[in-house]
Amino acid sequence: MNTVLKSLRALADATRLRLLGLLEKDELSVHELQDITRLGQSRISTHLGLLRDAGLLECRRDGKRTFYRLNRELDAAAREIVQIGGAGAREQAEYASDQINLKRILDLRQHQAQVFFNQVAGRFDRSYGPGRSWQGLGQLLLRILPPLTVADLGSGEGLVAELLARRCKRVIAVDNSEKIVEFGAAKAAKAGLCNLEFRLGDLQDPPIDTASVDVVILSQALHHAAQPDRAIRSAHRILRPKGQILILDLLRHQFKQARDLYGDVWLGFAESDMQRWLEAARFRKIELSLVAREEQPPHFQTLLASGVK
Repeated sequence: MNTVLKSLRALADATRLRLLGLLEKDELSVHELQDITRLGQSRISTHLGLLRDAGLLECRRDGKRTFYRLNRELDAAAREIVQIGGAGAREQAEYASDQINLKRILDLRQHQAQVFFNQVAGRFDRSYGPGRSWQGLGQLLLRILPPLTVADLGSGEGLVAELLARRCKRVIAVDNSEKIVEFGAAKAAKAGLCNLEFRLGDLQDPPIDTASVDVVILSQALHHAAQPDRAIRSAHRILRPKGQILILDLLRHQFKQARDLYGDVWLGFAESDMQRWLEAARFRKIELSLVAREEQPPHFQTLLASGVK
């Protein structure tokens, strides 16, 4: 089969065009492509193999990882076909979100400390160690918190707020349920936490003064907001300069029963949406990573997002 025909056949598939759109400028590993597209590893590897067999891609080994990129020695005919394929990739519905996720992945490469943390976290409970637990580590990390003022938006009864109040200067917990606010306030008073204040309000427009807190936390709360981007903009408003937003929420999923079971408005979030909302709210030093995956169906995955004002 001649080269032109092989190239045309290789690009006659929407998934391969999508991968081509990501490999036009940068080399990427299978794992990175999986992180960007959320396609299965075997599916990605199969399509990369077909593109490589057609002579359109080249690869290199780096330890246990294999990186792919466009073949730098394509002839004129193949380059023309690749250009047409790139135009086709840009017409796909996933292209915009893929490019946002590509930027995130390339930025993440430059944050080796974050990569190291992810590796350590993955090993933490893999083998048993007497007395070693996430609960113990959490208590250890609480001890090194500086005297911060924290806003816990969508706090619920205030589990996170109560833990933070034992070390922070001040914690403001905001929830839209009057009963939950009353319960949380009574519990805080009983525990003697004078620095923990519960306020009735909407996390999309929290009753907190502009530029008055050091950290905003949205822990499994954003998917209850009708306008999550508005909540993120409000977080930017109430933060002091160089303040930080921390968001723990679900990665986008298909468990539709969550709407009825838990009152969820959103079925989690795509990383590209979270990146876009944080950028639009003018946050800097944005980082996103998956920090947990449940063992039991529906295998909810937890996304951690952060940014600095």
